[in-house]
Amino acid sequence: MEERATRVEINGMGIGGDEPCFVTFEAGPTHQGLESAKRLARHAKAAGGNAIKFQVFDPMRLVADPSLPFTYDVLTDRVSGATETVTEPLRDILMRRALSRDEWRALKLHCDELGLAFFATACFYDDVDFLVEIGCQSIKIASADVNHLPFIRYAARTGLCIQLDTGMASLGEIEIAVDAIRAEGNDQIVIHHCPSGYPARVESINLRTIPTIKRLFGCPVAFSDHSPGWDMDIAALTIGADMLEKTITEDRTTRSVEHIMSLEPQDMGRFVEIVREIEVALGSTRRILSDVEKRKRDAIRRSLHLAHDLPEGHVLSEADIDYRRPGTGIPPDRLAEVLSRPLVRAKAAGQRLEWSDLGA
Repeated sequence: MEERATRVEINGMGIGGDEPCFVTFEAGPTHQGLESAKRLARHAKAAGGNAIKFQVFDPMRLVADPSLPFTYDVLTDRVSGATETVTEPLRDILMRRALSRDEWRALKLHCDELGLAFFATACFYDDVDFLVEIGCQSIKIASADVNHLPFIRYAARTGLCIQLDTGMASLGEIEIAVDAIRAEGNDQIVIHHCPSGYPARVESINLRTIPTIKRLFGCPVAFSDHSPGWDMDIAALTIGADMLEKTITEDRTTRSVEHIMSLEPQDMGRFVEIVREIEVALGSTRRILSDVEKRKRDAIRRSLHLAHDLPEGHVLSEADIDYRRPGTGIPPDRLAEVLSRPLVRAKAAGQRLEWSDLGA
């Protein structure tokens, strides 16, 4: 596969390459209507997120079978961590977070006023057209649509950055979808590694897939986390994720899908802080010491000192040498350059040996 740039740009912000990790807060499955969505957007901005993401769809049109079941876990007790497994019709779940076109316009305007990038998953062609109309900065393709090539091509033709969710897709299916986007002249692609499950099982997360996807497709890679807390996000960051997508909620005990694994407002800011701290700690692939580190290093290393009183002209042997801190004199690894050389002046026991003390 040909080499391609590993950096894209959304809303004037770079993703991939040497750019900082892009933090997207996902509120699509967890908002409870327009005012709830606005509050979550404000929390996302206050926490330092780069973008907030929603899901635009018509539940009546998307789910043909009104009885189609969907199973997920809910948190019933914060202290014990007790959970309950719930099954209900998928259409009912989606109806709780469906917004009208006017409500979406109002929400997008609110995000603009906050200075927060607005992303959305689209489900139908007219959803794509609508998102373009309101100025959505990036369109996401759901993992369920990774093989919906006509829809993927349509979205790619907008020229917007396409975020491709992969879920349970094979590498071959991902390749076909990526090729379909690029065939429309769109190379602005972010591929999401998104483990399945609500929440995801640890053994299904497979973080080592992230560098594999990046190497194979030459795209920035995001990690869409479906696990509680942020341990998996930090692990993904250290293994090369260019974007983290983390679901947020106003209340983790809400009896609906994905709340159990989401961050609440009081945790969102700390999550972003930790991401930025880890980025600083990752540092460079080169081992470069700062001046402060060099001074600390010299303070604990050793220099050559004399083990006993020695007269002028004495020819040094290893028995004459002692090793003491700090390491601001002749270092131990240069002992061979000292041995068998005469002293040009008398030195007392315990004194540090200097190069100027040595004759030829």
